Amino acid sequence: MGIFCPVCPIFTYCRIMTKKERIILFILAGLNFTHILDFMIMMPLSNYLIPYFKITAFQFSILVASYSVSAFFSGLAFATVIDRFDRKRSLLFAYVGFLVGTLACGFAPTYGLLLASRVLAGTFGGIIGAQVLAIVADLFSYERRGRAMGAIVSAFAAASILGVPLSLYLTNLFKYNWHVPFIMIGGIAAIFVPCILRFVPSLTAHIVSKEQSGNLFTPLVMAGKIPRQRSALIFSGLLMMGHFLIIPFINPYIEYNKGFSKGILPNIYLYGGFASLLGALVLGRVSDRIGKLPVFTWAVFLSLFMVLIITRMPNVHFILVLAFFSFWFILATVRAMTAQAMISEVVDSTQRGSYMSVNGSVQQLGSGLAALAAGAIVHSEKSGRIVNYNWVGYLSILVLIISMFMARKTFKKIDRNALSPEFEKDLARDRFS
Repeated sequence: MGIFCPVCPIFTYCRIMTKKERIILFILAGLNFTHILDFMIMMPLSNYLIPYFKITAFQFSILVASYSVSAFFSGLAFATVIDRFDRKRSLLFAYVGFLVGTLACGFAPTYGLLLASRVLAGTFGGIIGAQVLAIVADLFSYERRGRAMGAIVSAFAAASILGVPLSLYLTNLFKYNWHVPFIMIGGIAAIFVPCILRFVPSLTAHIVSKEQSGNLFTPLVMAGKIPRQRSALIFSGLLMMGHFLIIPFINPYIEYNKGFSKGILPNIYLYGGFASLLGALVLGRVSDRIGKLPVFTWAVFLSLFMVLIITRMPNVHFILVLAFFSFWFILATVRAMTAQAMISEVVDSTQRGSYMSVNGSVQQLGSGLAALAAGAIVHSEKSGRIVNYNWVGYLSILVLIISMFMARKTFKKIDRNALSPEFEKDLARDRFS
C-alpha cells in the first residue's frame, strides 16, 4: 500500500520500506525542501527588496548571487573530505549553520546584514544536498534507491508548488514584509534538527584511512584531468547559467512591465510547479525508453522559443502568462532531469559522491554568475519598470544553444552505451589513467 508524503505532492509507494526507513526518507526530503526553498525564495522577492532598500537591479543580483557563490566554494571544499566523516554529524553541522543563516536573513535590518546572512546560509546550504544524496545511497540498496531518490528530488517541485506561493502569500498578508518567508523557513528547519538527532542513524561504514583515501584534492584533480568529466562540468555550469539568467527579474517584469499585481504572481510558481512535476513524471519514462539525450535536446530547443516569449512578452491575459510559464517550467525541469542523469554516468560508482559534489558547486557558480550578468544588463526605472530584459533573454538563448551542442558532443556515446559492460570498463580506464 502507498503512503502520501506531505513533502512530495504525489503518492510514494513504500511497500518494501520499513517504518523507520520511511521516517528517515521523510526527514531527508524535508531538509532538501527547506534549503531549496531558501535558495528559490530570494528571486521572487525582488519586487519587495528593491524598493525596500532602494537598491539597483545589480545590487539585488548580488544578493541572489551571494548564496550561490558561497555555496560553490563550500561545496568544492567539502567535496575533498565528504567521505572522511560520519554523514549524520556532517549533515547536522551543515543544517544548523544553514538554519542560523536563514533566521539571520529574517531579522536583517539592512542591505549589508542581509547580504552577509545570505553568504552564511549559502555556505552551509551548499553542503546539505550532497550529504542528503550520500545518505540515501548508503541506506537504500540499488534495487530500492530509485524510489527513495524520487522522493528526495521531488522536493524541488514541492518548493515550487507549496513553498514559493505560500511564502509570497504570507509576504503579501503581512503588508509586504519580506522578512516573513525567511522566518517561516527557519521555523520549519528548526523542527527538523531534533528529528535528525533522533531518527537519522550514524553512518561511518564509508570512512577509510587517510592513506587509503589519498590526497585531499584528488577528487578535484580527477574531475579536471579526465576530458569527459571536465566537459560534463563545463556543460553543467553553462546549462544552469542559461536557465537562471531570466529568473531573478521575472517578478518585477510581470508586475511593472506587464501590469499584473503582486497578489496573483504566486500563481506562476504554483501552476508552474504542478506542470513541472507532471512533465517530469511523463517525460522521465520517455527518456528511459528513447534516451536521455534526445529528450534533453528537444527540451532545450523548445525552451529557446519560450525564453524569447517570456522576455519579450506581448500584452496578454494572465491565463496565457500562466500557460507560457507552465510550459517553460516543464521544459526546464526535463532538461535538468535528463542532464543530471547523463552527468552521473561520466564517472564510476567509486567516484560518484565526490564528483557530484563538485558538479553541484559548478551549478551554484553558474547560477550565481547568471544572476550577476542579469543584474549588469537589466536596469530599473523609478517607476519600477525594468529595461533590457530582452537582452538577458538573448544571452540565455545563446548559452543554452552552446550547452545543447556540448551535450551532444559529451554524452552521445554515453547515452547510447551507458548500460553496456564495455562502457563501465571505459569509465574504469578513465579513472585509473
